[in-house]
Amino acid sequence: MAEDNCSLATEFILIGFTEHPDLRILLFLVFFIIYLITMVGNLGLVALIVTEQRLHTPMYIFLGNLALMDSCCSCAITPKMLENFFSKDKMISLYECMAQFYFLCLAESADSFLLAAMAYDRFVAICKPLQYHIMMSQKLCIKMTTGAYVAGNLHSMIHVGFLFRLTFCGSHQINHFFCDVLPLYRLSCVDPYINELMIFIFGGSVQIFTITIVIISYLYIIFTIFKMKSKEGRKKALSTCASHFLSVSIFYGSLLFTYIRPNSVNEEDKDLPVAIFYTLVIPLLNPFIYSLRNKEVINVMKKIMNIS
Repeated sequence: MAEDNCSLATEFILIGFTEHPDLRILLFLVFFIIYLITMVGNLGLVALIVTEQRLHTPMYIFLGNLALMDSCCSCAITPKMLENFFSKDKMISLYECMAQFYFLCLAESADSFLLAAMAYDRFVAICKPLQYHIMMSQKLCIKMTTGAYVAGNLHSMIHVGFLFRLTFCGSHQINHFFCDVLPLYRLSCVDPYINELMIFIFGGSVQIFTITIVIISYLYIIFTIFKMKSKEGRKKALSTCASHFLSVSIFYGSLLFTYIRPNSVNEEDKDLPVAIFYTLVIPLLNPFIYSLRNKEVINVMKKIMNIS
């Protein structure tokens, strides 16, 4: 028995959607369509920003990188999930687990910093339009984007590094559709207190820092909007900000609820519904929220369609 446990210690079974075998084909089709739209939407937006010279501004550079990270998130999670709908063993190795979580953590951490950078960019554009080109220079834009990737990588490496201190025994069934760290902590023979503490310290710091920037930026933006004399301009600005803020709220809210809430390791039943939001729904919605409401992007798309 000890030998069996030893041999299974580096392999896990993902059982996220196996409770509904009768819905297997329907769920596969739904998630496959979501994946397809997400990849086409995000990578199409990246291609549009790269090829169109007039979109080489800070806002679109941040938006392009956000779309790239959303694609990374979808690629890390969805293909394995789709495969498991028709896989007999639904196995995933510990190293595949670590790789999957690394890319997920990189994408979500970089997204947090990029959303904060985008909020600051909108604050400068709306509240200090005359100083925009000074305050949001190309050099600062590159530094902020690079910083988002560096911070995302460091954050991922810290949590993946701490996974090596854990050993796993007993059941190797993960009640999730991807290999997240919280289900792994539940399977650990070693007390995962240090790992939980690292998530609370580093994950909490990333979220608090970026959320603070977003909230302060949007408060200034809203204050400036209400001072506008034009009702049409005020209505349009509020509509755009509301959709952006809704997307940001869902993203941060789902991450905070999953990883930073007290007893998050023990509350297994709440993992699945919330994870669907930040791994599938948000990457699907972002291209539409940030692009299809934007006249410049729509005009570029019309121009391309007319040429073709």
